[in-house]
Amino acid sequence: MAQPSAVQDNLRKELKNPYRRKGRRLRTWHHNKALWLLFLPCLLYYLIFRYAPMFGLVITFKDYNLFKGIWASDWVGLKYYRMFLENPDFWPLMKNTLLLGLYKLVFGFPAPIILAILLNEVRKATFKKFVQTVSYLPHFISNVIVASMVIMFLSPTGGLINNLLGTFGIGPINFMNEPGLFRGIYVLSEIWQHIGWETIIYLAALTAIDPQLYEAADMDGASRMRKIWHVTLPGISPAIVITLILNIGKVLEIGFEKVFLMQNPAIYDTADIISTYVYRVGMEQGNFSYGASIDLFMGIISLIFIYSANYISRRVSETSLW
Repeated sequence: MAQPSAVQDNLRKELKNPYRRKGRRLRTWHHNKALWLLFLPCLLYYLIFRYAPMFGLVITFKDYNLFKGIWASDWVGLKYYRMFLENPDFWPLMKNTLLLGLYKLVFGFPAPIILAILLNEVRKATFKKFVQTVSYLPHFISNVIVASMVIMFLSPTGGLINNLLGTFGIGPINFMNEPGLFRGIYVLSEIWQHIGWETIIYLAALTAIDPQLYEAADMDGASRMRKIWHVTLPGISPAIVITLILNIGKVLEIGFEKVFLMQNPAIYDTADIISTYVYRVGMEQGNFSYGASIDLFMGIISLIFIYSANYISRRVSETSLW
């Protein structure tokens, strides 16, 4: 039997030998050829549609001219980043975006967890499937239709909500022209639209919990709330932590389309966020370099958020994305 030091020396020699390394790679390629071929379309998709367009970010450091093209346009360094940071609209936009993202995280993140736990406690399979189907459906409705429904339901003239308020003697309220109500309306519409779809992750995590844990809790006389607290929540905690980290990374990446469709100049004080501002200055005013600079800036901040959340989670709970 070779001594450990002799084995290590042989392994070191083998790794240093380029011909042996090449032979090993060829054998690995030949052995996993089918898996590599299956992976190839996914790799091409990301290279062509995700990574190749990133080269366009060079316009954030250039005074991009549509007629000159990207490479012939003049370099301006960090001009557009400084312009955004010195813009008087910077702090209001940042505040609106952060608050909307935090509201969505605080109220929207626990909602699917609660629904999944409640569905797990339902014993009638028919009722459970009905609730799941009804809660999934709004996810497949486009944002254009959802925004139209919200505006129609909240209309001061004939809207469903104002008609209900009218039965209690409350006069019509123009909800979509009240800046203080926009964040609540947006977050509620997001919860209604996506709560069913997001429960899928937690329902899948619930199926992985060992039923013997519930049986042991029953033998100990644990109530339903005790079983939820001591068995269900610890069982799905890794899924909760992972989705929380991903959601923290999206705090500043509020969906542009829905906010843009629901906002109007009367509620810009609370409804004007960075993504809608980027659309106005980048697409409507044709300042592509400035718009791209703001978008890249926010992307870097989101990356810092998700990296920090992942680091803290790894230290605290030993569950992390990487």
